[in-house]
Amino acid sequence: MLNQSELSSLVKSDPIDHFLLVKKCELRLTKSGKEFVSLELGDKSNSLAANLWDDVAGFKSIKNSLAVGDVVKITGSMDEYQGNPQIKIESIRLSKQSDNVTPKDFLPKSLRDLTVMKKEFISRLEKIANPDLKSLLQNIFSDERFEKYISVPAGKMWHHSYISGLLEHTLEIIKICDLMCDIHPEINRDLLVCGAMLHDFGKIEELSYDPVFEYTDKGKLLGHIVIAAMIVNDEINKTPGFPENLKINLLHLILSHQGKLEYASPVVPKTLEAITLYQADELSAKVNAYKNVIVNELKPGSNWTKFISLAGTDMYSGGLLKNPGNENNIDNKTLFD
Repeated sequence: MLNQSELSSLVKSDPIDHFLLVKKCELRLTKSGKEFVSLELGDKSNSLAANLWDDVAGFKSIKNSLAVGDVVKITGSMDEYQGNPQIKIESIRLSKQSDNVTPKDFLPKSLRDLTVMKKEFISRLEKIANPDLKSLLQNIFSDERFEKYISVPAGKMWHHSYISGLLEHTLEIIKICDLMCDIHPEINRDLLVCGAMLHDFGKIEELSYDPVFEYTDKGKLLGHIVIAAMIVNDEINKTPGFPENLKINLLHLILSHQGKLEYASPVVPKTLEAITLYQADELSAKVNAYKNVIVNELKPGSNWTKFISLAGTDMYSGGLLKNPGNENNIDNKTLFD
């Protein structure tokens, strides 16, 4: 068990004597031709840039062997560069077995209890009335694939970017979809909830979370939308008598759930269920992402964050940090590039 202050709690000039996870690592040259290592180091709370210069203790012994996923012991201090916090390294070494630390110690996790989330997911699956959809879900969410599904983050940086983030994100979407079905009974509830459960299923093969969050080769080449559609199509084709119209509508939900062609959806939403899923996905993702931005990026002494390029604006805290009712993920911090 690590006993060290979180990076997110440190300010300029605070000392650092920490084990940290190497998230990015690149050997570079200065303008004068000297070697240095450009790093991104992190714990569960934050990730920060750092440069390892050639006069730092441990540089020569580590420069050629250091790799993403390594755990290092750093001494130094918090610093700033162009207004952004970074780590000033004074010494560095690789962790040893006797340090009793692993990369998993540094990966952020959902603040929701995993056992509770699993029960919630399985309970909602059992309520699916359509036998074809229910059987399909039971076949897909089984064994090793289900274990990956409940572990993988929903994203690398932008939203629900922590262990079990995809499961948490999916449960939020299901609740939104169920609410919309209560308001609009014309929506096919079973189809919509099935689409919500499967829309991001391809992320079990798109994203790796050991030892760091990263896109797989398959993820980069195909993307989670195509991967999910392929998995679902293959499973349906193994099922005799699965209705063709139901198959097409379910695949449309998966293929259109990001809403726009420029957002990598092969088609735009063209059914009530598809537009509902797209908007539910957007709502869950953006609320989580903006909430984490407000936690992470508030300017000192201000209620406003710095300008967030992915949001296209700066954000106002609005008293969020002082609200005791925000128990889900308000302390689960994410760094935005």
